[in-house]
Amino acid sequence: MNKYFSLLLLFLLTLSKITAQEPAPNLLNRRWRADWIAPQNVNLKDFGVYHFRKNFELSQKPTQFIINVSGDNRYRVFVNGNYIGAGPARSDLMHWNFETYDIAQYLQQGKNTIAAVVWNFGDYMPVAQMSNKTGFIVQGNSTIEAVVNTNKTWKVTQNKAYKPIPVDGAKLQTYIVVGCGEEVDASKYPFGWEKTDFDDKSWEIAKTLEAGYATGSGSGAGWYLVPRTIPQMEEIYQPLKEIRRFSNISDANMTDKWLKGTGVITIPANTKTTILLDQNFETVAYPEMTVSGGKGASIQLMYAEALIDDKRQKGNRNEISGRKMIGNADIFRPDGAIKRTFKTLWFRTFRYIELEIETKADPLTINSFYGLKTGYPFEEKASFSSKDDQSLSNIWKVGWQTARLCGGENYFDCPYYEQLQYTGDTRIQALISLYVSGDDRLVRKALTDFDNSTISEGLTQSRYPSNTPQLIPPFSLYWVSMTYDYWMHRKDDKFVKSLLPNVEKVLAWYERKFDAQKNMLGPVNWWPFVDWAKPWQWDEMAGIGGVPSGATKGNSSILSFQYAYTLRQAAAIFETYGQKDKAIYCRTLADLISKSTYELCYDATKGEVADTPEKKAFSQHANIMALLSNSVPKANEKAIMDKILNDNSLIQATFYFKFYLTQALKKVGMADRYHGTLQPWRDMINMGLTTFAEKEEPTRSDCHAWSASPNYDFLATICGIMPDAPAFEEVLIQPALGILDDAEGKMPHPQGEIKVNLKRKGKTGISAEINLPQNLKGRFVWNGKTEPLKGGKQTVSID
Repeated sequence: MNKYFSLLLLFLLTLSKITAQEPAPNLLNRRWRADWIAPQNVNLKDFGVYHFRKNFELSQKPTQFIINVSGDNRYRVFVNGNYIGAGPARSDLMHWNFETYDIAQYLQQGKNTIAAVVWNFGDYMPVAQMSNKTGFIVQGNSTIEAVVNTNKTWKVTQNKAYKPIPVDGAKLQTYIVVGCGEEVDASKYPFGWEKTDFDDKSWEIAKTLEAGYATGSGSGAGWYLVPRTIPQMEEIYQPLKEIRRFSNISDANMTDKWLKGTGVITIPANTKTTILLDQNFETVAYPEMTVSGGKGASIQLMYAEALIDDKRQKGNRNEISGRKMIGNADIFRPDGAIKRTFKTLWFRTFRYIELEIETKADPLTINSFYGLKTGYPFEEKASFSSKDDQSLSNIWKVGWQTARLCGGENYFDCPYYEQLQYTGDTRIQALISLYVSGDDRLVRKALTDFDNSTISEGLTQSRYPSNTPQLIPPFSLYWVSMTYDYWMHRKDDKFVKSLLPNVEKVLAWYERKFDAQKNMLGPVNWWPFVDWAKPWQWDEMAGIGGVPSGATKGNSSILSFQYAYTLRQAAAIFETYGQKDKAIYCRTLADLISKSTYELCYDATKGEVADTPEKKAFSQHANIMALLSNSVPKANEKAIMDKILNDNSLIQATFYFKFYLTQALKKVGMADRYHGTLQPWRDMINMGLTTFAEKEEPTRSDCHAWSASPNYDFLATICGIMPDAPAFEEVLIQPALGILDDAEGKMPHPQGEIKVNLKRKGKTGISAEINLPQNLKGRFVWNGKTEPLKGGKQTVSID
């Protein structure tokens, strides 16, 4: 490995090791001393990339130097050339995040420089990005750090090297809203702008916009500031794996050593070439390329999850023969200098990258090209395995990769197309996070984001943060379910109580849709999405899809059952916090809806619940929600579940709603059937997918975390580990091995770690080695028999 690359790798491995700090208390409730600053004489709502700098002197190196930083849309901040962090974590203008850093380790006696790149993608910004206008702010934590407060002592320049490349949704023939690509002309780029010795004499004085204000303070502001509650995103060196094909370059010249950091490739003068690179798995990363020479050349980088054939089908994701790239792209134009580095401002999602290079009179050398893998820094603390079925280990691995790529500063539905946090997806993602990592910070942020999104009608927005409002009423119910899940898994009473006012508003919105004649829901407006089931096609005129019979016209059994299901969850929370009257009301209303909807929609001839009282359409979804809402008489539960599993004439659930299918299996005591539902996940892996797709083939997104539910259910269903009391203060272990003879799993718990090792004992028995946190008690259930559990190691044996 060459010396240059060794030093670079060492830098990347130590990138931004600053840990989160606490802001000064007086910054949380009042006006800041610092001002928001911006460039002069530009439209602050237009596309633009800007650099800010502040030089200052220190009489000695400090032991602590804490600053608070934010920007609009985004910033990356440096101290004496060292990368410190990025932000702000995505949010809305009433809850605009700022980050707090202790930068003392990077300061020195004498001259120091704080520098930041701030960009605003303007009309091309992602839908997930909210914005006021271009701005940047730094506030020292105390009078000592006030020397760096943003004001007219800061300097700024516009980086005119950048142009936006609009994402071509028409070309991709899909909805894609992740923001623009970047075209960068190195001849206009102020390289070294972040370093102390950079000459900034030509830069202009920044103008001040307004003071910084903490949320809840002041008489009016463009941004109301709140402290970031999640860690910085990781950035980890990730080499590209292989060259799959290339054109117009000799085999001798084309070597993969440049991908490994041990060599270079040179593209001759006056050459057009296309190079297809394969990461071998889908990833989310900042592509970083260093080149030399190549003045006047153009390098286009195109990104895709998979290649497509002439019919626009993906097929096996490993195959490239007869297939082409279609995707979003960036362009870098070298200036001919030595070792110029291009790195995108925002990350890209890809398995494949296609380089389309055209050189002029100057040959181009590519010194290195790799990714900086990024995302929320989840740690995989859980594990699962079964000697009986090795495919489950692959499903676990691919599922966790899917969940990781769909976790950033908020949860993503998908990292390639949208990067939007949808409640329907997020409920499943949150459970995966709690079970596999134990990290609840992103879960809390998601709950808070949706709480903040509530509109005057009483609904939470279906995706948030989002600069384009969208309302999917069933997703508001899932936000209530998310609140219930969090309450069951974490002791966080003050936080949960803070969500209850909007929980009541959501439930009240639905009550206003109540059809008192039938005791079901009447027409539900906005977008009553349930699932991407094939018969529920997109309606171009209405602009919605995935909508079952009765949802918009009234008396949908699916939505009525979901409302009853959610009322029961809300009742449990209300009762715990002493609001018994509300709990009784919710349960009474749920009972009324359950009874009436079941009686009106149950078809005795078919033995199934219909989607509406007219009994013309039947779906898995209606029957699943009937079971989950306690609407089916106990004696009929298993018969209906058999219909769900075996009647192919029912409208079938996609990967998303299969999560609720599993919940229903557990509800009726048929969880042993779960293992038999996993073939679609094996099929995806056999198709070369390295993450789980949005839905069955053909699919838009190859990475959709709602399809990673096995990472939750392997532990919660096969191993059977579930909270048996609010805050997970007691545990229920009720394994469902199916055809497996063994299973082993472990997961983080607020008090420590839960471990189970399960082995069948004869035809009907089980032997279990269990290790619980010392103060955790619970029960073990198998074939109707119950054994008490206590803290520590123990063995349970049931014949």
